[in-house]
Amino acid sequence: MTLLYMVRHGETAWSKSGQHTSITDLELTERGVAQAESLRSRLDPSDFELVLCSPRQRAQRTARLAGFENFEVEEDLAEWYYGDFEGMTSEQIRADHHGWRIWFNGCPNGESADQVRARLTRVVSRVRASGAEKAICFAHGHALRVLALAWLDFPLIFGQSFPLEVASLSILGREKESAAVIRWNS
Repeated sequence: MTLLYMVRHGETAWSKSGQHTSITDLELTERGVAQAESLRSRLDPSDFELVLCSPRQRAQRTARLAGFENFEVEEDLAEWYYGDFEGMTSEQIRADHHGWRIWFNGCPNGESADQVRARLTRVVSRVRASGAEKAICFAHGHALRVLALAWLDFPLIFGQSFPLEVASLSILGREKESAAVIRWNS
């Protein structure tokens, strides 16, 4: 049974302000650096046979500060591409798109929910096929929520019920014969 650890990157200026950040490659704030460094006491890189990281610097810096120097960049772990909504807060988006929720409405000129689900499902398949006892992914809030939903085989709209804090650690595995959440937002 593979245990899949998921780490959301540390705080950035936009995660602090609530701005949607996909392709904009922001640095961690000082607080984000401290958050990532605090993961060192909770994670031992030698415990993991598969270490994957988003192509974005905020995720890679989080991995390095947590003690993971040797990771493989996995393009499929990039954040949901927000298209026209890049850099906007949910409140700003809702000013013109009443009731907007990414889980239901997607993003104009961005990725569709089906596209995001397909690429995160590829990550799940890769992790399960690896034979690793423990794997870890460093990535982003929406992408990791979709990764968890793909692991659990849940509908994408359930993502609204699985918020992820910055620099949080979550673990997916199995409970008897079922895919399960072992720890969330720790």
